[in-house]
Amino acid sequence: MTASRGVVVIHYAELGTKGKNRSFFVGVLRRNLRRALVGLEVASIQSRHARIFLEFAAPLDDDLQRELRSRLGAVMGIATFSFATRIPGRPLDRLEREACELVERALGEQAREPGAGGGSVIRTFAVDTRRGDKSFPIPSPEINRRLGAAIQGRTGLGVDIRNPDLNVGVEVLPDSILLYGNREEGQRGLPVGASARVVSLLSSGIDSPVASYRILARGCRVIYVHFHSMPYTQRASVDLTLDLVHQLAPYQPKSELYLVPLAEIQRKIAVEAQSSIRVVLYRRWMVRLAEKVAAKVGARALVTGDSIGQVASQTVENLSVIEEAATIPILRPLVATGKEEIIRMARKIGTYDISTQPYEDCCAFLMPQNPETHVRPDDVRRAEEALGPMEDLVWDALARAERHVIPCVASGAIRK
Repeated sequence: MTASRGVVVIHYAELGTKGKNRSFFVGVLRRNLRRALVGLEVASIQSRHARIFLEFAAPLDDDLQRELRSRLGAVMGIATFSFATRIPGRPLDRLEREACELVERALGEQAREPGAGGGSVIRTFAVDTRRGDKSFPIPSPEINRRLGAAIQGRTGLGVDIRNPDLNVGVEVLPDSILLYGNREEGQRGLPVGASARVVSLLSSGIDSPVASYRILARGCRVIYVHFHSMPYTQRASVDLTLDLVHQLAPYQPKSELYLVPLAEIQRKIAVEAQSSIRVVLYRRWMVRLAEKVAAKVGARALVTGDSIGQVASQTVENLSVIEEAATIPILRPLVATGKEEIIRMARKIGTYDISTQPYEDCCAFLMPQNPETHVRPDDVRRAEEALGPMEDLVWDALARAERHVIPCVASGAIRK
């Protein structure tokens, strides 16, 4: 390693609690980092002392830092990351000087651009030293005191070890010391690929993209299924769903979207079943079709954006009746989440503006005026028996399904 090479220090939070399984989770994260950094001159990716160190062949100039913020900001499993200066040979006099210059640069940036340095005015700082090499003769508290005194003498800033405006990080390694300022926030959670595959029933609305994002953050690889009612509805919901998958694409190596026509099944239900239970019947057949896709792609569960009480089909009673149609688990990460919180998350991940564009949802096609909010299981079972065999319609829908593969866009997709 040389002093001219740029270094990024990656911290992970939840992965550090995994005990004997930690190496598996860190291995998945390292694999995802390699994919995320394709095209950049990465010299090495090393795991040491509960950190991951990325070393680049070139210094971390402004352009590279912007690119890394975008790419690393989409990698699930990263708690924070920092752009570091490497000090070879570990001389403390140079460390003191570099630390003072780091703080002065942050103050200068704040003066030029108010709100820089983490979004608050820098009045206080703290030094946090991690001594990965325990053979280094000076203990961490002493390094903190020496650097703190030097920084305070140069800048006049106050010290706040609990909640500083600027945190100065120090990593003591066997051959060098890494110095960095405030950490950049990552997505946290678990790295995608650490958990099972799932199929997400993705509408063009606000909720299901947020549910998909939350499941991605639990390490699941997500395959998307969207049901549409074309040609009886416009193509808007399909196009918006494609936009949503493109927006979510940076979070996993590859995204698959299956567009499944539901209109003929809906028409049969609308003609032959009681209108008040129509929506529950539609959704039961969506579950069955999604399970067929899950079997094809090796997924272990379904994911929906259901939140109790938001619409008629999402009462506890109706959700229970819908789930009867499933033979694999249905995961509902938003089930107890209020609409305001869902909207806040949708804005954060950049899906809100897409989801609020006008479209015709398949559930609105042939929608009854007064849907039942407390459907009785026996009524649904009798209605499905009266429908008779549906296999031909099911296999026809699956045969006409379109599969789209959306590659991960390495940069420029996330809103921070």
